[in-house]
Amino acid sequence: MPDTPAESRAAALAAGRAKGLAAGRAKALAAGRAEALAAALPGIVRADLTARTAYSSDASLFRRVPVAVAEPRTVGDLDRIRRAAAEVGVPVTVRGGGTSVAGNAIGDGLVVDVSRHLTAIKAVDPDARTAVVEPGVVLDELRAAAAPHGLTFGPDPSTHSRCTLGGMIGNNACGAHSVVYGTTAANVRELHLLLPDGRHVTARRGGIDAPDLDRALRALRDAHLAPLRTELGRFGRQGSGYGLHHLLPENGFDVAKALVGSEGTCGIVTEATVRLVETPKARALAVLGFPDVFEAAAAAPAIAASGTALTVEGMASDLLAALRTRPGRHDAGSDLPLGGGWLYCEVGGPTAEAARSQARTLAAAAPHAVVVDDPDRMRALWWIREAGAGLVTRLPDGGEAWPGWEDSAVPPDRLAAYLRDLYALMREHGLRGVPFGHFGEGCLHVRLDFPLATRPGAYRAFLTDATDLVVSHGGSVSGEHGDGRARSELLERMYSPELRAAFAAFKHLFDPTDTFNPGVITNPDPLDLGLRPGPGFNHLTRPPKPTPQLKSTPQPALTSGHAPTAEHGSVPERAPWLGRLLGVGRGLREQGGAAGGGFVPAQALSRDEGSFAKAVQRCVGVGACRTLGDGTSMCPSFKVTRDEVHSTRGRARVLSEMLRGESLRDGWRSSEVLEALDLCLSCKACASDCPVNVDMATYKAEFLHRHYAGRVRPMAHYSMGWLPVWSRIATAVPGVAAVANAALRRPVVASVVKRAAGIEPRRDLPPFAVRPLRRELAARTGRLGVRPVVLWPDTFTAFHTPEVGRAAVSVLSATGYRAVLPPRAVCCGLTWHSTGQLGVAKAVLRRTLDVLEPALDAGLPIVGLEPSCTVMLRTEAPELLPDGPRAHRLAASVTTLAELVADADPWPFRTIDQEAVAQVHCHQEAHGSYTSDLRILERLGVRADVVGAGCCGLAGDFGFARGHWDVSQGCAERELYPKARDAPLVLADGFSCRVQIVQGTGRRAVHLAELLASALRPDAG
Repeated sequence: MPDTPAESRAAALAAGRAKGLAAGRAKALAAGRAEALAAALPGIVRADLTARTAYSSDASLFRRVPVAVAEPRTVGDLDRIRRAAAEVGVPVTVRGGGTSVAGNAIGDGLVVDVSRHLTAIKAVDPDARTAVVEPGVVLDELRAAAAPHGLTFGPDPSTHSRCTLGGMIGNNACGAHSVVYGTTAANVRELHLLLPDGRHVTARRGGIDAPDLDRALRALRDAHLAPLRTELGRFGRQGSGYGLHHLLPENGFDVAKALVGSEGTCGIVTEATVRLVETPKARALAVLGFPDVFEAAAAAPAIAASGTALTVEGMASDLLAALRTRPGRHDAGSDLPLGGGWLYCEVGGPTAEAARSQARTLAAAAPHAVVVDDPDRMRALWWIREAGAGLVTRLPDGGEAWPGWEDSAVPPDRLAAYLRDLYALMREHGLRGVPFGHFGEGCLHVRLDFPLATRPGAYRAFLTDATDLVVSHGGSVSGEHGDGRARSELLERMYSPELRAAFAAFKHLFDPTDTFNPGVITNPDPLDLGLRPGPGFNHLTRPPKPTPQLKSTPQPALTSGHAPTAEHGSVPERAPWLGRLLGVGRGLREQGGAAGGGFVPAQALSRDEGSFAKAVQRCVGVGACRTLGDGTSMCPSFKVTRDEVHSTRGRARVLSEMLRGESLRDGWRSSEVLEALDLCLSCKACASDCPVNVDMATYKAEFLHRHYAGRVRPMAHYSMGWLPVWSRIATAVPGVAAVANAALRRPVVASVVKRAAGIEPRRDLPPFAVRPLRRELAARTGRLGVRPVVLWPDTFTAFHTPEVGRAAVSVLSATGYRAVLPPRAVCCGLTWHSTGQLGVAKAVLRRTLDVLEPALDAGLPIVGLEPSCTVMLRTEAPELLPDGPRAHRLAASVTTLAELVADADPWPFRTIDQEAVAQVHCHQEAHGSYTSDLRILERLGVRADVVGAGCCGLAGDFGFARGHWDVSQGCAERELYPKARDAPLVLADGFSCRVQIVQGTGRRAVHLAELLASALRPDAG
């Protein structure tokens, strides 16, 4: 050992150099392997850092950056992938929807994503009640295919909209209805498996069609009969370890069922034959309210044993409290009965009355209950429970909670006692959590606020104590999520050495080289190895410190302890006349960071205490953004490409790796992050649809703000980002707009302009208004003596579609309002915000507040016609200008036309009696409401078919920017275009939506103001 301080320092430096050299060699080796894999499998293997970092985590708190990612299209591709991985010496981890909470679906070798292409439902046999599926089939897609036959797949985890059958087989997933339908293992008939040695085998009840393997499995079973009979299969939710009890003679030597729950450690499932069950013709839901969660847990076993209930799901009041902290959810759960703990008991019957009768019988078991059979109300109630996995990652007070001990299970009659003891243990360790789960089967889900950043050892200490506790109640560390990296190490505290030896032998028979998903179940990784949050993020999650402004410098990796700083040079600094045109020539130079201890975001990020890292860490990976069908508007680009990089989760993972600074070392200059964010439409659907309200549009704006600090931007940022300026210039002098429009109608001119402006060649440029709104309304005074309101002259209405503004003035006048325009030019800054020019956006908003201050002092409503601008004023302005009350006063003053006139009395409009298709602007859907609009349409007699696919695909500058055409059109073709082509009337308030509709279908969409104006009675106004 060194004897002097100098020797100690020298030893530390030497150790650091050795560690750095080792890391460098490992990185070089990984890079070489990645290149070899990509060369061997072009078009299948992705070795770029963008893809690799997007797959660095699943829904767990573990992190592994893979060497490469493979996306097989055929079973033959799987075999080629296996061979290539063996040749370069990397392990293989197969991944479905990536919703694993235990770290089952990540690895530092080759991650194989079967969810993108291996998605065929090969057969549905209604007579045999079976289906044959590829591993990437999403559960909801199988259920939809089986539904016409009155059948479904029984297990239904809360991630049913995006989890795959392969993943469910890997984890032995269960879900709410397993109380009657059983686990995935109970519903698997046959598995086709690719083994590490290249053999394709079929496992079923009675054996496996590889004679040597079949004999070895029988010998393994016979050698360990006692522990297989006494330690396994003791209750339905005992999910830990391998299901070797299925090999017992009395269980039919069912090798397929034994492989369910093996978490990809024994082979790759290439095809599965699964059992289908009959769906009830009618359903009803009884929600039972108890004084607390313990009484709910105590009542659950008897209800489950009665055989009446299809589900016996439990939750505590804390989950409801957590939900009510989410934006727009403050009144959630109003349909719930009184109580502090609830059981969701769904029943089925041949008729609606029979279902209701059974539900009422169950309801008598609780002090308070409600019975619901309306499908919409049932879905609303179920959403509370199903969203739990995401909701409880944030406690009601905003604290973060993590998985790890989220999947324990005990025999159902022990649940209440176990839950009480678990709460006592949580108090002993100073931890909090929100419990919910499958109470009828003794399975409990709870995420805890482990202090990962400040006391990493607390995680291990609690898990080991909790394991001893659950074992003392005869339980299992895993009930349905698998052991994964979270709990495999704990199996030594749960099972005997003999049984664990049997597990190891089982793994060795299938995978003697430990190629498939190593570190899981047998020879486990330490349970606290490679946690995604924790000390690595410590310097980024604590509150940022203000520091002196610095000159622009090269940007270091963010792990250096110094955040990048730069002067945000932009067009008005080099061309001040542009800034003067908007009155924002001053104040555009803003510092973007702070040295040491984090950086100061340009946006307040008020929900995350001003921490960009904490905001990014909101994403816990439950994957709701990967839902392809109905139920969420997230994430439009993913729905088109099915590429993990283009999901909200994938982008969050890439951002997280940028902040960590290990795999992505260029900080805000990262080209990988730029690539991941490129196809984000900034539609804001994730801000409301994501269970934890990840707001990728805000994160994208922050990234672009810093990425282009002091640099030349893409031309689309100058053309579309500065659209308010160009529009004002083109319409400032009478006659100029007409000349500009005529010139842009000439193909040669339009082509040159689009090429110079970075605009997609296939896009038509929207014309400028020959007479802008202010000039059109100059001679109109409106009625005196009625209440004045400020009509917000957004760029799109004022300079491109003033007819919408004219219609709005007529409607306002007829309903008792006098519309006035602001005395000088105003703008919300939307186009600068969406392109990440946040310094300009702030300056524009400050000037706007100066202009509007008299109106705000007078308490005048500000009526917005363009939904994106309305949301910008209501939601983004206070985040950009959080200091002082003016932005908040502005936000509170803004209203929509529909909100203002929906309840007008007298009603000055005639009945239209019309069918229509309505496209709700994505920003309004995310941060507003369409309720008032629907109320107006109902009063008008318009029967609206509201498009449910979310963003139209144009999304401001997104659809105009070069390289986005295919995704933009793909978004619209999902639902909007097909419906708009056939609709007698198309409604769309968003300018982008109307442009997309007319350019994609030839149909002109109508703004609500225009519809109302056309319906005015002759004597109105």
